[in-house]
Amino acid sequence: MTAASVVTSATPAAAQQALGPGAPTLPVTGVAMHPGYARTIAQMAYVWGWPIVNMLNRKARITQAPSPGLLGGILPVAPRGQVGMLHDYIEPSETFVTCPNQDVVYGLGFFELDDEPVVAQVPDFGDRFWVYALYDARTDQFGQLGKPYGTKPGFYLLVGPDWDGLKPAGITDIIRSPTSLANAIPRIFQDDTGEDNKDIQPFINQVVFYPLKDFTGQMKTIEWAKLIDIPAPPADDAAAEGETRWVVPEKFFEQFPDAIAAVDPLPGEEALYAQFRLLIDATERDEELKQMLVDTAIETEEKVIAPFFDWQRNGLPAGNGWNRSVNNAQWGIDYFNRTGTAKSNMFDNRPSETQYFYTDFDGSGDQLTGVKLYEITFAPGEDPPVNGFWSLTLYNDKHLFHPNEHERYSVGTKSRQLKRNKDGSLTIYVGAERPGGEKDSNWLPAPHGIFSLYIRAYWGKDEILDGSWQPPKITVAA
Repeated sequence: MTAASVVTSATPAAAQQALGPGAPTLPVTGVAMHPGYARTIAQMAYVWGWPIVNMLNRKARITQAPSPGLLGGILPVAPRGQVGMLHDYIEPSETFVTCPNQDVVYGLGFFELDDEPVVAQVPDFGDRFWVYALYDARTDQFGQLGKPYGTKPGFYLLVGPDWDGLKPAGITDIIRSPTSLANAIPRIFQDDTGEDNKDIQPFINQVVFYPLKDFTGQMKTIEWAKLIDIPAPPADDAAAEGETRWVVPEKFFEQFPDAIAAVDPLPGEEALYAQFRLLIDATERDEELKQMLVDTAIETEEKVIAPFFDWQRNGLPAGNGWNRSVNNAQWGIDYFNRTGTAKSNMFDNRPSETQYFYTDFDGSGDQLTGVKLYEITFAPGEDPPVNGFWSLTLYNDKHLFHPNEHERYSVGTKSRQLKRNKDGSLTIYVGAERPGGEKDSNWLPAPHGIFSLYIRAYWGKDEILDGSWQPPKITVAA
């Protein structure tokens, strides 16, 4: 355990001694904390801990799988220490996470890396874009596995902060997570032709993660197209309203001690942890304070967390009515953007891998609605400048796919049917009704109600990274 861990878990006297001479005085436990003070600390605890409790609950659900499979026939799941992979785009009916995409083939798995190091196989993807996004308990990415990093094929060992073993023979490199709890979401690009889906199956089948004890030095293969379906548990009342409800306010403070235990304090967070410990100590001895915590969690969910769902409250303005993500997947102590992203579109890639642009409004500031037909024109040479690929995705008012008979949920690099204008510009048409004629090839179907738009720029060039590129203005078609 680190010194910071000792401070947050030891007796007051022992904790004070662990800090050393000249350290600031720690809070005295055993005080009768009055409700106003407790409420103030509880509100901060809820905002700070929301993404971590979210991670804990996703891990608990996903790792119940007895073997890699498809939960409800849709979501890749696996026991702890393994990854489940799709073999094609994710189904539009998924509600595990908001803002999925149909540009890549996804995988998903959760680990406890101090208890059980995990081997991540990397096959030879050739020129195809790919990245294995690895997240710690705070939803920060760690490690660098992917096309942008020039990662070589081989075997990569994922370990926790306290793992002290030696690198086994045959392991290419060791990647250390800052927390024992971690997860992986592989992303492998696929275009929208059936031929490409066939082409990538040999690579996809070698995207395999497994505990170190099962490492033999030989590439393992799983035919992901033959995964078994695992019955999904009954959905809660909120599931029909959008993403699965991973943080339940009424239960949050029951889980909050586990969230603290999952992550050591970052530099500067020691004082915050001390206040959280004081809050837990006080409420354990006061039933009225326990109920106050529940009430505070419910109120904070409604007044602080829920507003993050609006894109205008995420990141920074990017021009022409769009916002762009900042600090994605490398949050540190940026609690505002970490929690906002966990609510609106959890599991971003870091900026060097993907930059995200999003909006609920057209260029005039009016809410996007499918009863109108919109035009989004990328001027000649002004497509998102990327080394990887880009896409424009449409989401409904729940930040999920809008099911449509055309099975078209995004357009971009993957789209072989897109037609450019005579001057080389590219116009995308968005609305509930077909634009008609040749425009149909560039049509992104929308619901008749409200919706949002979302641009992904994978492996962006300098203009993406420095913010000089701006998304085009969204205009109502004449």
